[in-house]
Amino acid sequence: MPELPEVETIRHQLEPRLVGREIIDAGAHWSAKFAPAVEAVGGEIGAVRRRGKYLLVDHRRPDDSPAELIIHLGMTGRLAVVGEFDRDDAHLRAWWSLENGQTLTFHDTRRFGRIHCVDAGDHAALPTLHTLGPEPWDDAFNGRELAAFVKRSDRHLKTILLAQRAVAGVGNIYADEALWMAEINPATRRLSRERADRLVETVRQALQSGLDHGGTTLRDYVDSDGATGENQHELLCYGRAGEPCPRCATIFRRRVLDARTTTWCPTCQAR
Repeated sequence: MPELPEVETIRHQLEPRLVGREIIDAGAHWSAKFAPAVEAVGGEIGAVRRRGKYLLVDHRRPDDSPAELIIHLGMTGRLAVVGEFDRDDAHLRAWWSLENGQTLTFHDTRRFGRIHCVDAGDHAALPTLHTLGPEPWDDAFNGRELAAFVKRSDRHLKTILLAQRAVAGVGNIYADEALWMAEINPATRRLSRERADRLVETVRQALQSGLDHGGTTLRDYVDSDGATGENQHELLCYGRAGEPCPRCATIFRRRVLDARTTTWCPTCQAR
């Protein structure tokens, strides 16, 4: 599933192509996951933003009221701005025609993505978005708050990172990387302030690497130009079970932790 670096890469590409354009027509797959796409027809697009793993397209309705088109890419979603497209494509889930003759298309092979159109700022009907924690570079994401969050919970630390309430945008790939860099076992349920400070730093480092390299492509992810990311070549822990740890040469192990495949070093990340 695309995580913060992948979604931010797409947002950065789409922004100059969409801002200032008017959505003049739209279509969608019949599924309730995608049907709200047609509600976005209206005024000019004002901004393309990101919150966690969500894309938010600010626009105005025909009555001039502010609204947001919210897109979650799911596991295989892809957005692109094109001149021509095949409306009969089996994987096309939604499209939005712009006044300049181009179209924003959303393809999603596995149909895990979702589209919503809401009043600007009204995310009450989207529980995950509504309860998102701070962005990784916000001051509110800090060691003191993270240590306190872990203390209030009885869940494994990696699960806390993936739940999106302690910090937004972190998924399986970047959680494994950050925990390895911080030398913290993913299954721990305790976190000192010192280690929390370190983990905040490594979460940011792992995500920044993803941003710097256009995201991580393991199977399906491509950006809005159809290009794969390059960060998979920079990963030091994730997906490397059976290989030696680059820090201590111990063989990485893999386990399923709270339904998520997890890789860690039993020496560097001992409990």
